[in-house]
Amino acid sequence: MLAAFAFAGSAFALDFFPKRTPKPATAASPAASAGQTATTKTESAAGTLSAKDKAFMRKAAKGGMMEVAMGKLAEQNGQSEDVKTFGKRMVTDHTNANDELMVLAEKKGVKLPGEKPAKQWSSDKDYMNMMVKDHEKDLAEFQEEASNGSDPELKKFADRTAKVVQKHLELAKETQGKLQ
Repeated sequence: MLAAFAFAGSAFALDFFPKRTPKPATAASPAASAGQTATTKTESAAGTLSAKDKAFMRKAAKGGMMEVAMGKLAEQNGQSEDVKTFGKRMVTDHTNANDELMVLAEKKGVKLPGEKPAKQWSSDKDYMNMMVKDHEKDLAEFQEEASNGSDPELKKFADRTAKVVQKHLELAKETQGKLQ
């Protein structure tokens, strides 16, 4: 689902999550009186994520954007109605997952990569072969995060999304089989 992480080309300069600056501590605040600097809730949440969790979020976002872009190409350029339908589903499901991931990333203070341009369309068969490989890889990564991640919210997201990725993989294999 949210995969083929290094597949798409260079990033556009989109900044979905502007950098937040901490509010300065005031003399009346507990942080100021304790001689500490104030931090925002987002900064605290980001501190609870492991480097592995943050890397997973970035890879998932990058892959999800690629899935949406390639799905749009499949809808427009696919020769088979099955491929067009599969592409449309990728756009819908991955847009939803991307939106959920963006909200979670903002809450956790993780900056996600900007949108990636899609690869050029070659053929229905090439697209479906890529989708099968991509979803096999993604399923393993989402299941790994769901089992071994350190953040409970991210683990829930990964578990829910892994179930969708599993359905996508089954559908991709079925569609691929029709093209052989």
